[in-house]
Amino acid sequence: MSRSPLAVRRVALVAALAPLSLTFVSPALESTTLSAQGKPTIEQFMSPASPLEITSARKADRIAWMTYDRGLRNVYSAAAPDFRPVRLTRFLEDDGTDVTNVSVSDDGSVVVFVRGHAPNRAGWIANPSHDPDGAERAIWAVRTSGGPAWRLVAIAGGSPELSPDGRAVLYVKNDQIYRTRVMQPVPADSMDRGLKPFINAWGRQSNPRWSPDGSKIAFVSDRGNHSFIGIYDVRTRRVAFVSPSVDFDGSPVWSPDGKRIAFVRRPGTPFGQQAQEGTGSIGNPAGPASGGGRSACPPGGQGPGAGRFGPTPEQIARAEAADRAFPGLCRATFAGGYTISLMIADLSDTPDAPVPNVGTIGTARELWHNAPNDTTFASINRLLWAGDHILIPVSPMNDEWDRYFSVSVAAQSPKPVLLTTTDGLIEGAVSAVVSPDGKTLYYATNAEDIERRHIWAVPVAGGTPRRVSTGNAIETHPTPLASGRQIALLSFDVAQPASVGLVPTDGGKARVIYPTLPKDFPVAAHVTPEIVVFKAPDGLNIHNQLFLPRDLKPGERRPAIVFVHGGPSRQMLPGYHYMQFYHWSYAVNQWLASQGYVVLSVNYRSGIGYGRSFQRADSTNRRGNSEYQDVLAAGKYLQSRADVDPSRVGIWGLSYGGLLTAQALARNSDVFVAGADLAGVHLYGSSLDTAALSYKSSAISAIDTWKSPVFLVHGDDDRNVDFAQTVGLVQLLRARNIYYELEVVPDDVHESLIHENWIGTFSRMGDFLKRFVWDKSVAMSR
Repeated sequence: MSRSPLAVRRVALVAALAPLSLTFVSPALESTTLSAQGKPTIEQFMSPASPLEITSARKADRIAWMTYDRGLRNVYSAAAPDFRPVRLTRFLEDDGTDVTNVSVSDDGSVVVFVRGHAPNRAGWIANPSHDPDGAERAIWAVRTSGGPAWRLVAIAGGSPELSPDGRAVLYVKNDQIYRTRVMQPVPADSMDRGLKPFINAWGRQSNPRWSPDGSKIAFVSDRGNHSFIGIYDVRTRRVAFVSPSVDFDGSPVWSPDGKRIAFVRRPGTPFGQQAQEGTGSIGNPAGPASGGGRSACPPGGQGPGAGRFGPTPEQIARAEAADRAFPGLCRATFAGGYTISLMIADLSDTPDAPVPNVGTIGTARELWHNAPNDTTFASINRLLWAGDHILIPVSPMNDEWDRYFSVSVAAQSPKPVLLTTTDGLIEGAVSAVVSPDGKTLYYATNAEDIERRHIWAVPVAGGTPRRVSTGNAIETHPTPLASGRQIALLSFDVAQPASVGLVPTDGGKARVIYPTLPKDFPVAAHVTPEIVVFKAPDGLNIHNQLFLPRDLKPGERRPAIVFVHGGPSRQMLPGYHYMQFYHWSYAVNQWLASQGYVVLSVNYRSGIGYGRSFQRADSTNRRGNSEYQDVLAAGKYLQSRADVDPSRVGIWGLSYGGLLTAQALARNSDVFVAGADLAGVHLYGSSLDTAALSYKSSAISAIDTWKSPVFLVHGDDDRNVDFAQTVGLVQLLRARNIYYELEVVPDDVHESLIHENWIGTFSRMGDFLKRFVWDKSVAMSR
């Protein structure tokens, strides 16, 4: 295979960084990859085009999606009646320029999207191709009728909001709202080119939302200790605020007719929680009572200090005691003790312009509120307006699963009705959407099939949910079409990579319309993963996928590999995955099985898919690393199998999977003979106190028992795991003459943005595992 100049630079860099003081002895070292044996290559397994986002027009049966095709990222579209896929853009270089945030106008004529990776903490846009001019993140547009795509404006972060008519895009920059026209050529006016704010207001502006007819824009104006819902009138170019108060208003959503707006109201910040630091809190000068800028009250809510899973029981008790001693100082509530109010404002009888010198608009009323100390509706961050109902997604504290409720807009004293009575995961905003007529909620869940995802439907007024998609494929991203007759979705299966499919709304098996698989894609080389469940040492059930080689013969003992996913809030599935890296991970595991390895993909505790108790298991992460026992149990399970050579078990993973790989090699080199640690964490936090729990939970606490060779890979512009984690680990490995091979990828991020890098990385990883797991080579110092 010929290599691009970029790949050559990467290989040269790897060679230069290899540890010169270390070597290995291989009894059967091959200079070529395993493909020389006539087996499928990793290039073949990763060759299909992968759709990763999908959206639809509101008033036309047209869909659009982003596709990753061997590093080329382009926008595609398809429309009724034949839904023939058409590529709309021509970005034909594997240069690491990401494409995200695809949206389409109501009539389906215009698609806008973002090119370029999100900035890191320093505001730097990823530049993995080392362009000397640097990289940018910009909004682009393309017409579905044909013609080249064109660049609109550079942006920093956030998601663009396309107007219903497709003529303008809103975005947030420097806490203000900007607009750019979707025109060719880009207009000369500085506002239309994004050179000055479109809505410039005090505070931090966010969440711009067009009304259905495009005549108004709702947004959130955060003022620090309170926030407003702002309404911008496009015709009069005036801003007014909806029933402003001393509280936090957010999550605005328009009614289908655009005459009303719903939002969530939470109490404003009480004195005891205000950061009285300098003039940071208006009217509160710095002084002894400020506590050096720290809150005077113990954390008792979801704010700073509450922790990953909310406040601890001790923190809650302290906050309640403080509230009893001085009500309203530390804990803010509405009259009656509740903390969340669902508000609706009627804008239909409001004059075109706000009342002079007042700047308010509409009349807001409370539709519903939660109960004091409510554990079901403790936090609401998103609303959906469906017909005459408001839908509320929540994460109840005492429930194993996230839920969707509906509240009737017409009822006098409505009570939330539980819609998703199915017990299963509903993962994020892309997993649930309302039908065009507002009568049905479609959602993707693993209810009744905990290892997969399928599309379900339930009336927004309440009723019995029904499964829409049938069969054993994995379906996500439900996207109803305007006509209401079909739902577009993303579909995955054992040997079917990511695909765009269509399923009738009344139910059936999805019909795949994209992509066409390459002729050399090794469909026949795939094996069907077996679901294996074993108990961890503490008795917890751990679910896994087992890949057995097709050519495995009775009585044969093969080398084995454990794969650990990242996150840790992920779940690996018995088919191609809906997230890009895990899509490739599944392909790699199939590839390793095709090379002859027994592969076990372990869904360790703290992952998703098996309920909130599993995800929030005790003593995980820096609090004791209890999830490692599941990984060790996976290694020992493989060792116990009659078809596995117990002396040849390896491990690999990225991110949190790299963390657990390092744990395995440091703690149990007696089980794991080698591993590939991609962008892993090796020290929790910054404490080097050997008595600290975070240190004892880290891989480096067991560095002196690390004996097995390791393959390390890290991009030095990683925005998820600091590159310092690999810098520090290498120093420890060097000092102990532990064999390692190192691949540093300059300017690349957590998950490489360049396809050729992945091919090189996985090929080198395969060679590394071949030498140290399959061939049991011995690594030694010179």
